[in-house]
Amino acid sequence: MATLFTSESVCAGHPDKVCDAISDAIVDACLKIDSKARVAVETLVKGMRETAVIILAGEVTIDGEAPDYESIARNTAAKIGYNNHSIGMDATSSEFCQVAVHITTQSANIAQGVDGASLDDVGAGDQGMMFGYACTETEVGGQLHGRYFPLSAALAQRICRRLDMIVASGEIDWIRPDGKSQVTVEYDAAGNPSHVHTVVVAVQHDDALKDRFDGDINAEQQHIFETIKSQVVEHAIPAHWLPTDYRLVVNGTGRFADPGGPYADAGITGRKIVADTYGGVARHGGGAFSGKDPTKVDRSATYYTRWAAKHVVAAELASRCEIQVAYVIGVAQPVSLRVETFGTGVISDSELTERVAKVFDFRPAAITRDLKLHRPLYSATAAGGHFGRPPTEEGHFEWEQLDEKRLQALCL
Repeated sequence: MATLFTSESVCAGHPDKVCDAISDAIVDACLKIDSKARVAVETLVKGMRETAVIILAGEVTIDGEAPDYESIARNTAAKIGYNNHSIGMDATSSEFCQVAVHITTQSANIAQGVDGASLDDVGAGDQGMMFGYACTETEVGGQLHGRYFPLSAALAQRICRRLDMIVASGEIDWIRPDGKSQVTVEYDAAGNPSHVHTVVVAVQHDDALKDRFDGDINAEQQHIFETIKSQVVEHAIPAHWLPTDYRLVVNGTGRFADPGGPYADAGITGRKIVADTYGGVARHGGGAFSGKDPTKVDRSATYYTRWAAKHVVAAELASRCEIQVAYVIGVAQPVSLRVETFGTGVISDSELTERVAKVFDFRPAAITRDLKLHRPLYSATAAGGHFGRPPTEEGHFEWEQLDEKRLQALCL
């Protein structure tokens, strides 16, 4: 049998991702006011026949006047595309969408562990373990070069980001915000990715689309299939990965018509953590990212371990690298650090662990300093994946940036 691996991604309009976007928009708004704001906010959305609800709950401590949480929630959901009750939610309407805010201040017991003036005084915001990962699967051909990312996850994310761009531009007027992708990659006998085996796409669409085909559902579905094939899948996936006989499934149940989104499926912050990271290729510590300021190591240390792992692979010290770090709440120094190269390292994993520990400082305050995390940069991460994306001139995805000095230091 062929060796296959599958990864999934979801669009910005998926209900869980709407929640991530709202929670991260609140983080950004708080950091604009106070770069040392402490934020941990969860969001729940649900559309119903008569009305939709957005529920915000969590803790915020901020030096200054708190932002308008309700407006942030409404504006974020509307920007994603939920501005019409008929498609699943109208976040712009107080009649058709209610917002409930249940936000208090950060626990004093947590605050005393993360407040401090020095790198050794600022402890981790919680206990737990975090993982970072990098590999060479995307380093074939030019289009994905420099990502150092699992191929199935990279391609699934590209499909969803393409769908998000279509919704934002209105390029295809019947495509709605809610959607998913899934990509299966086949590997050769040496364990290298060979080609895309199967692509699955679910995309919400205008219920009236069938009327353009005189109510013919089969004709509607064929039109959706051909459009997604040419304008999404074969636009997003580099041609050299797509054989002519790859399998494509679009809307496997038949139709995915309005109303969808939060009406079809309730959303909650932090439910897409595997899609947010490596598509199941690497392990995950279990903590969500969205809605959390950088003192929460669930977020910041996961970014940092990815940064370190990417340097290891880019330095050609291994073709696969997974790094685990673990913390005690209120303590700056990690309780453990482990580098695993799955037999692909040019030096032993124990020696590589020592080098990583010397080159990268895993204390929480050092992480936020090195990656410049006390900035409002998190909304960009809420959909499309937190890793394997090019860093921007605006400073997004700083943990994807390679540092030549660190690359050299790892090789010494």
